[in-house]
Amino acid sequence: MLLFRVNLRTQKRLASSVLGCGKNKIWLDPNEVSEISNANSRQTIRKLVSDGLIIRKPTVMHSRSRARELNLARRIGRHRGFGKRKGTADARMPEQVLWMRRQRVLRRLLVKYRASGKIDKHLYHELYHLAKGNTFKHKRALVEHIHRAKAEKQRERILKEEMDAKRAKTKAARERKVERQTAKRQALMGEDEEK
Repeated sequence: MLLFRVNLRTQKRLASSVLGCGKNKIWLDPNEVSEISNANSRQTIRKLVSDGLIIRKPTVMHSRSRARELNLARRIGRHRGFGKRKGTADARMPEQVLWMRRQRVLRRLLVKYRASGKIDKHLYHELYHLAKGNTFKHKRALVEHIHRAKAEKQRERILKEEMDAKRAKTKAARERKVERQTAKRQALMGEDEEK
C-alpha cells in the first residue's frame, strides 16, 4: 500500500496570515486532512479555525525561575568567589561610580542640613570642599565632623562671651579705681585749699 502525504503548505501559509503568527505556530488536525486540503481561501480557513481544525499553538514558556533563584543566591554572596570573576575589580565596580555615589550622598546630606538650619552657609561651603577633597569616607564620618565643628563653635562662643564679660568687668573696675583716685585727689586738694 502506497501512502502519500497531502501538501498543506498553502493552507498553513494562509492560516498563519489569518491568525497573524508564524507558520511553525500553526497546527493542522491530522484527522481532517482531506477537509483542510479543500480550503483554498482565507474565508474557508477562518471557518476551519472557528471549527477548531486549525489551531494556533501556544507560545513556549521560557521560565526565569532558575535565573531568579541564582540572582537571590548571588545577592547573599554565593557564586561570587575568585573562580567566578572575569574582569578586574575596577571593571566589576568602577572606582569612579563609587566616588560619584559617595559624593552624591554627602552633598545631599549637606544640602538637607543647610535647608533645615543645622549648619550655616559658611560651614556648608567649608564641608562641601572637604568632602570633595576625600576627607570623609562615609556619611557617618561627615555627621560626626559636623557635631564636632558645632561643639567647637559653641565652645568658642562661650569662651568669647566669658572673655568679653571679664574684659567688661576689669574695665568697670579700672573706671571705678580711676574715679576713686580722682575723688581722693580732689578731696586732698580741697583740704589744702582750706588750710
